[in-house]
Amino acid sequence: MRPAKALPDLPTQAHPAGAEALRRCAELARFTSHPGALTRLYLTPEHRAAAGEVAEWMRQAGMTVAIDAAATVVGRYEGTTPDAPALLLGSHIDTVRDAGRYDGILGVVLAIQAVGALHARGERLPCAIEVLAFGDEEGVRFPVTLTGSRALAGTLDPAMLEAVDDDGITLRAALERFGCDPTELPSLARDPRRVLGYLELHIEQGPVLEAEGLPVGIVTGIAGASRVAAEVVGVAAHAGAMPMAARHDAVTAMAEMVLAVERVALATPGLVATVGRVEATPGAVNVIASGARFTIDLRSADDAIRARALERLRRELAGIATRRAVGLRLRETYDEPACTCAPRLVGALTDSVTRLGQRPFLLPSGAGHDGLAMAPLCPVGMLFLRCEGGISHSPEERVTAADAEAAGQVLLDFLCHFDPRGATAR
Repeated sequence: MRPAKALPDLPTQAHPAGAEALRRCAELARFTSHPGALTRLYLTPEHRAAAGEVAEWMRQAGMTVAIDAAATVVGRYEGTTPDAPALLLGSHIDTVRDAGRYDGILGVVLAIQAVGALHARGERLPCAIEVLAFGDEEGVRFPVTLTGSRALAGTLDPAMLEAVDDDGITLRAALERFGCDPTELPSLARDPRRVLGYLELHIEQGPVLEAEGLPVGIVTGIAGASRVAAEVVGVAAHAGAMPMAARHDAVTAMAEMVLAVERVALATPGLVATVGRVEATPGAVNVIASGARFTIDLRSADDAIRARALERLRRELAGIATRRAVGLRLRETYDEPACTCAPRLVGALTDSVTRLGQRPFLLPSGAGHDGLAMAPLCPVGMLFLRCEGGISHSPEERVTAADAEAAGQVLLDFLCHFDPRGATAR
């Protein structure tokens, strides 16, 4: 683990709670595998160090703390009745490569601050509160994702433990190196009768709130997603000696397939599609590629739209492979249905925003979140926080102290007015 480069000056102290939240995000940015950039992948030493820091902040906020078998940091703040059912707050502390500071992390920090505010006033709620710092929301290190939230929801597929990272390390081995016991994962599944709901605060990762001039927005639903690993099989040959018409070029076939992904998405309202990773083998300047690999990410708030688009893509890519005389293998690595946020939680967040003098604004989430995996367990709600330019998954993520403070106030007001009676209603 190596420290990142020197951090820029922090925002003004005009909004002290918000500034403190951003300072803590900057503190966590020190835990990175790449100097000068923030990269903190699941189950790495950097993740372990960040989890330890988050655990300490939870203790300072009055919570009892544990790190579970999926490497989720779990902080619990008991209610007026010991061992009462819990309202879950959470987000993630892993990052993409060369990430920003606030994606996921800010939601964890603000949840801890909200519990800390209750603790400082000596207040307990009629229910327990648990803050969850998940470690595998981004799905960057392994070809799986949402390991921690799936484990709590009881939907973790044991086959995921055999997923392998770029260094040939299985998820099972990585958990063991982290200090977790993979055999305990099935025991993490929560009893739905003991969980009142899951609420996640997250930066928007889009431009809508900024266009509306609002610091926060209430999420109505989270888009479902499919991910596919595509492998094109061609024939290696000499770049100078093999005539153009006789080639079985994996890279040119892949290029046409990538454009087909874009074409299908442009022609399908309500769908977005991304090819985020490409690779060619053998990767020599004077050799026609014998192989090519790429990824496809499809998202839609309508699962039927996503399913139809995926089937259309399979047909179109197969047609390209046949015409270009190359092989094609498609392997679906991820499928998560869309999630509708619980009307009761949407309404409670709307009331909190209104009480604090803001205009309530409802919007969907095109990005995936741990809430997708938590939806089979309990009602899910989300609060979005404005980020500059809608930029995320980038070092250029920007959040103001004023907006962070506003989001924290909404969360605290929500907790103070939360009624556990009937909370599990969808």
